[in-house]
Amino acid sequence: MADKPKVAVELSRDLTLFHITMMGLGMMIGAGVFIGIGNTIHRVGPGGLVLTFAMNGMIALFTAMSFAELSSAIPRAGGVYNFARIAFGRGPSFLAGWMEWFASSVAGSLYAVVLATYILEFFVRSGILDISPATQKMLVRTIAVLVATFFLYINYRGASETGKIGAFFTLGQMLFMAGIALIGIFVAMKEPERMANFKPFMPAGWSQLLVTMGFIYVAFEGFEVIAQAGDEAIDPQRNIPKAMLYSVLVVTLTYVVVSFATVVSVRDGDPSLAGTAPWQWVGSFRDTGFGQAVSKLMPSPFVGYVVVTLAVVFSATSALNATIYSAARASYALGRDGMMPPVVASISHKRNTPYAALLLTSAIILPVAAVLPTVDVASCASMMFLLLFFLVNFCVIKIRLNMSDELVYGYVMPLFPIPPVVAIVCQMILAVNIVHMSHLAWIVAPAWVLGGVFIYMFYSRSRAKTTEHEILVLEEQKATVEGRFRIMVAVANPANALEMVRTTYRLCQAKNASVELLHMVPVPPQVPLQDADRYMVEGKESIVETMLYLAPQFPISRHLRYCRNAARGIISAVREKKTNMLIMGWHGRKGSKAFFLGSTVDPVVERSPSDVVILKDCGGNRTFRRVLVPVAGGPNGALALEIAGILADREEGEVVAFTADGHRKFQLDAFVTANMHRIPLPGNRVHTKTVQASNVTRAILEEAEGDYDLVVLGSTRKPRLVQLAGDTVPETVAHQCPKPLVMVKASGRIQSWIKRWV
Repeated sequence: MADKPKVAVELSRDLTLFHITMMGLGMMIGAGVFIGIGNTIHRVGPGGLVLTFAMNGMIALFTAMSFAELSSAIPRAGGVYNFARIAFGRGPSFLAGWMEWFASSVAGSLYAVVLATYILEFFVRSGILDISPATQKMLVRTIAVLVATFFLYINYRGASETGKIGAFFTLGQMLFMAGIALIGIFVAMKEPERMANFKPFMPAGWSQLLVTMGFIYVAFEGFEVIAQAGDEAIDPQRNIPKAMLYSVLVVTLTYVVVSFATVVSVRDGDPSLAGTAPWQWVGSFRDTGFGQAVSKLMPSPFVGYVVVTLAVVFSATSALNATIYSAARASYALGRDGMMPPVVASISHKRNTPYAALLLTSAIILPVAAVLPTVDVASCASMMFLLLFFLVNFCVIKIRLNMSDELVYGYVMPLFPIPPVVAIVCQMILAVNIVHMSHLAWIVAPAWVLGGVFIYMFYSRSRAKTTEHEILVLEEQKATVEGRFRIMVAVANPANALEMVRTTYRLCQAKNASVELLHMVPVPPQVPLQDADRYMVEGKESIVETMLYLAPQFPISRHLRYCRNAARGIISAVREKKTNMLIMGWHGRKGSKAFFLGSTVDPVVERSPSDVVILKDCGGNRTFRRVLVPVAGGPNGALALEIAGILADREEGEVVAFTADGHRKFQLDAFVTANMHRIPLPGNRVHTKTVQASNVTRAILEEAEGDYDLVVLGSTRKPRLVQLAGDTVPETVAHQCPKPLVMVKASGRIQSWIKRWV
């Protein structure tokens, strides 16, 4: 009997914009704000409380913009793990997923314990229960475990049930929080004297504000859970960015108004204050300070505590629901890509949910819920999320610079790269200042990261699956090279590989260089990555043939690689091999509207950290007796003179440095004299020529029609996006010049270092 065909099981796509927005809000307006208000006002006073939430909201918005851009282009379960995998590779991505899983799980445990604490405290205060403190503590842990278990089961039921139940609790949560905020505003309007509670505004100064911002940051990380819904959201490219930005704006406004209500909740001179300022009285209760404040805001303490308890019930349950969802998807992504055992990525055929990832997540949530120290673990969660968001902001910068032409974005942040850069600096400062709130945070977080490094080194690194955007090494043969100038030849078209041999030979000889031959194997998009090696035969043959010409003279390494985007693959190889000069061929045809020389050549010229030499029609046994070098100054012009001197015939070759002097007075003779040491020709064979011309491009093309065998010119120094505003002289000349042509781009020291690492 024939085997039944395997049916792929995927996560169900059920979540609407409303559902995922509610998930984000539910995760943010959770226990973090309830335990945070009392602790924050104790340290920084009434004004500092409001500013803590307002300024954290601004930082969170910048990071949410990074999340929104990346999630719109890479809408898959895994969140930060996926972003880091594409931007920085397997190691950093594993650590991102590892931290994301831990942070969400521990935050879920925190929410379960705070929920149990407030529920039991309500029963004790109302007289329904009369138990000892020791019994109450034990019952809190028991209830926390039961509540966490219930929501683990809800997540197992499916994304639709998770989203609907989460939306229900979040709506209730928002109603109670809005009610508290409105009552606070009404009381302040009715009794304006309560505004005096804001004096002194910042009694501890601005330095303590950084401590409380770091501690409270866990209350702003809800938009991270939205990134996990990429595989289950409807129309994720549009809905995920909207949900992230909406949730941050709504929650920031809610926090600011609720913190205002907390400050004005207590009337100055109330006998229960015992002579202390209202904000000091609220802060003296630390974890339960918010509840005490609301009890004063309501008509009676009992009503106030009922309202607070209901608000905590709705807030903590929605946050617990969302953190379990986020943690399970983070561990699921690790299993899906081979970073953890494949069983972790198992999906229920009945529920279409990652049940194995949920079981693994419960192994963190349930034990921690039984022994959770609230302030320290809240600090640990904040610390871990700060590290994650720090990484995400780096990811959005690198992916935008290196892969923007490969991805389809549903949202692009404005003012790039200002928001992620500002967020990076702020998150670094907040992470450092968390130590003043909890020393344990700076012990647990690094310990968890080191544990992740150990697991990656000994398990994940050798088992990780290749993803769509990854660079795959199909074959590599390395030569032993030390202390030599490194030249890489990127062979795009195997049929034209030998045309670059002569030019490469002359450059290698002049530089005493070693050679890296690179061929990016073209694989159709529909072909699985594991079958990519079937397409490398032709490129391999051309490289081997090229090696026969060059190997007797120079150390040669060969590389056959695959990447969905050839330009990124070439740039990555240049960085990895620490290449000094990259040589590429160009067919001479006009690119699309977005590219001047082509979708491969343009990004390489702009982003490569090495010198770049682009060859057009330079093959065969040509002899270059007269070489024209249009010069306008700068490092590209200096490199053009050097390359021209190397390629010119050794016996008879001449180089003519040419400038079409328009409105500015360029000192051509002085420039050539300053760079004569780079030109390997006698001084009497290097000439200069200056003409007056209003149209520089036309002047260069007319001069090239003369008795010249080769034209060498520098590329533009402007970024490609700037070039789109108008024509550029070098690229226009390159397209229209009928002679063999070489275009060069020099790497600056600082720019080269940045390009190598960013």
